[in-house]
Amino acid sequence: MTIEIGTHVRPPQDMPAEHGAIPVWNAENWFYEDFEVGDQIRSLRRTISEGEAMQFNVMVMDLHPYVADQHFAEKEGVFGKRLVAGAQVFSYGLGLAATNCLNSFSYGYDRLRFIKPVFIGDTIYTIRENLSKAPKYDDMGLVKVSYSVFKEEGVQVLYCEHLMTVKYKDAAAHKSNADRQAGVS
Repeated sequence: MTIEIGTHVRPPQDMPAEHGAIPVWNAENWFYEDFEVGDQIRSLRRTISEGEAMQFNVMVMDLHPYVADQHFAEKEGVFGKRLVAGAQVFSYGLGLAATNCLNSFSYGYDRLRFIKPVFIGDTIYTIRENLSKAPKYDDMGLVKVSYSVFKEEGVQVLYCEHLMTVKYKDAAAHKSNADRQAGVS
């Protein structure tokens, strides 16, 4: 039996089978040419504790009663318990599947949506998918990836698209495409 790096050999039994079959993320040294549209990776799972949730709230000064006041959340809140701050779910969700690639740089985020609430004690994981790529500059192209964050057994809680500029292996091969994208003849 051959073991592929980045592939979870024994997929978790308590998530959708198609999620368990996606390779677990590893840091890669990818160039623009290495990003294949449609490729997916899945992160490890992690549980968000009460202590780290409160530490995050204090660090970013998010002391909204839904995330910082147990009494309010239980007695008067819509959900009956404290939420994890959306900014924390976003940060953790992306961090779970972030690349340490030295050839890519964040260009921005689009379509950020908080789909379902995340509560203290919930376990989350992320699926990242390469959506598209296009020439952008003389030395870098633009790659768009999606981050879908799930909790527990496949309930989607967050979605966003990340735009990244990524260095070409061979910039000369992309120069005319980048010029066309920029409107240069």
